[in-house]
Amino acid sequence: MADSAKENKISFFDGVKAEWSKIIWPNQDQLTKQTVAVVIVTIVVGVVISLLDTALQYGVNLLSM
Repeated sequence: MADSAKENKISFFDGVKAEWSKIIWPNQDQLTKQTVAVVIVTIVVGVVISLLDTALQYGVNLLSM
């Protein structure tokens, strides 16, 4: 029983090592472009949500008068 568990652990970590070697890491230029894109999209979505929240709050306030 103990040997089977040990073999399963070894097999698992062999699989992790094989998958880890398939990773393609981005270079500095790609990383910078992707980071800027994520920050810009995050800001735009935040502004859109803020505008929707303000408009909906205004609408609800009009209805409750």
